[in-house]
Amino acid sequence: MNRFLQKIRSGEVALGQMVLELFTPGIGPMLANCGLDFVIYDMEHGRCDIAKVAEMIASCRGTGITPLARVPDLENTPLSRVLDLGAMGVMVPRVETRAQMESIVAKLKYPPQGNRGVALGLAHDLYNPRGAAYFPQMNAETAVIAILETVTAFGNLDEIVSVTGLDVAWVGHYDLTVSMGIPCQFDHPRFLEAMARLVSVCGKYKVPCGFLPPTPADAVHWIEKGFRAISLGSDVGVFMEAVRGFRRSLVEDHA
Repeated sequence: MNRFLQKIRSGEVALGQMVLELFTPGIGPMLANCGLDFVIYDMEHGRCDIAKVAEMIASCRGTGITPLARVPDLENTPLSRVLDLGAMGVMVPRVETRAQMESIVAKLKYPPQGNRGVALGLAHDLYNPRGAAYFPQMNAETAVIAILETVTAFGNLDEIVSVTGLDVAWVGHYDLTVSMGIPCQFDHPRFLEAMARLVSVCGKYKVPCGFLPPTPADAVHWIEKGFRAISLGSDVGVFMEAVRGFRRSLVEDHA
């Protein structure tokens, strides 16, 4: 069962966290016990290779949390490799065109919906090869997430978001502001206009949009704006902020 897809397909907000540094087998179960719906293991910016992500994904079994993998780029070959390792969805960075989006969906779905290669009896089916019914079931349970993070991507929003098989349009907000020539200006009118347009286009095609807000206040803000897949910051940011707060309470408040 893909809890992440269940949540967003029912119109609820799915909460998770992006992991860039704390690649310990305990991180997925800990996030599950915090009530989160998904965890994204970052292979683009994080120090996670294919062997490490396999270990991380396996550690999520039985916890109820949905393990997702952010691959390094859309040319990662084969794109479906993390699915064979048991990931329940793939996040692909720097998607800019409809042709790229269609190719991504095809690589992550079994025929007839796509052309994902077949290797059964591995981690993804718990080493228990099944019959023909397995393929449509896995197609339905595999999350496809595109990161839209350039001016080019936002110029092609309708063409990208309308592709059948896309589950979440996720904004890469830092890269987008750099691409727009307004680095890190998340209150800039042009950035806010782009976010409003993303929500509008996603609403038209019934595709949820995703965001990584750094604070609870930011999370509330973007949820109220219409975002339904939310990463509660990253492991690095949340851990360091918690330690700073702990130290501040101890050293400063009790000085």
